[in-house]
Amino acid sequence: MPKPVSKIIASAVITLLAIVVVQAQPSPQNQKDPYPAMAPLDQYLMPDQNAEIALARTAAPASISGHAEVMVLTRQGYVTAAKGSNGFLCIVERGWAAGSDQPDFWNPRLRAPICFNAAAARSFVPIFFMRTKLALAGKSKSEIAATAAAAIDSKELPPLEPGAMCYMMSKQQYLNDEGKAWHPHLMFIVPGDVGKTWGANQDGSPVLASNDPEERATIFLVLLPKWSDGTPGPPI
Repeated sequence: MPKPVSKIIASAVITLLAIVVVQAQPSPQNQKDPYPAMAPLDQYLMPDQNAEIALARTAAPASISGHAEVMVLTRQGYVTAAKGSNGFLCIVERGWAAGSDQPDFWNPRLRAPICFNAAAARSFVPIFFMRTKLALAGKSKSEIAATAAAAIDSKELPPLEPGAMCYMMSKQQYLNDEGKAWHPHLMFIVPGDVGKTWGANQDGSPVLASNDPEERATIFLVLLPKWSDGTPGPPI
C-alpha cells in the first residue's frame, strides 16, 4: 500500500529552491537537530570544478543540460563555470535551499543537482543565491529566512514568473542521510499556497505538492519513471 504523502515528502527544495526529500528519521544521538550549525565551508565545496559541472548536468537529460548554463559553488558564492545557449541553468544545491525548519539545512553531504528553465532561473533562483550569500557570511537559519522573506516582500527579489519549473532527475542526488536519492521528478513552482486548489495531497489524488511559505510558493511534483541517464528509477 502506498505510504501517505506526508510520510514521503519532508519538504520541497530549489532555490530558494525547495528540496523534495524522503522523510528522514532523526538520529538517536540528536533527535531535534542533527546539524545545528554550519560546518566548515570546505565541507560544502567540491574541490574539482569539472566534477561539479558534470554532477549539475545530471539533473536533466543531456539534450537539455548539455546546452544549459552551469554555475558552481565557490567561497564567494555561485559563479558561471560553463555558458549555455537554451536558457536553462543547472546547479548543485546545498542544504540551505530547504526550509529553515528542515534538519538537513546545514548537512554538508547534501548535493541536489537541479536544472531550472529560464523563468525559474530569472525569478526563483535569485532567492537561493541570496540564501547562499547569507550562509557564506555566517548568518543563522533564522537570519537567512528572515532576510530572504523581507527581500521578497520589499520586491528586492523578483516576483515568481509564470511557467517556472525545474528538473531533478539525477541518480546521483543526495537529498538527506536517510533517503539519499529519492525519485527522478519535475517540479513546477506556483506563487502562493495553492495546493488545495489543485486537490494536492488528498486521498486518491495523483497530485503531489508542498507549500514553501518561506519562498511564497507551492511546489508541484511530477514523479518520473527514469533517471536522466535513461535507467529506471524506483517504482512510483
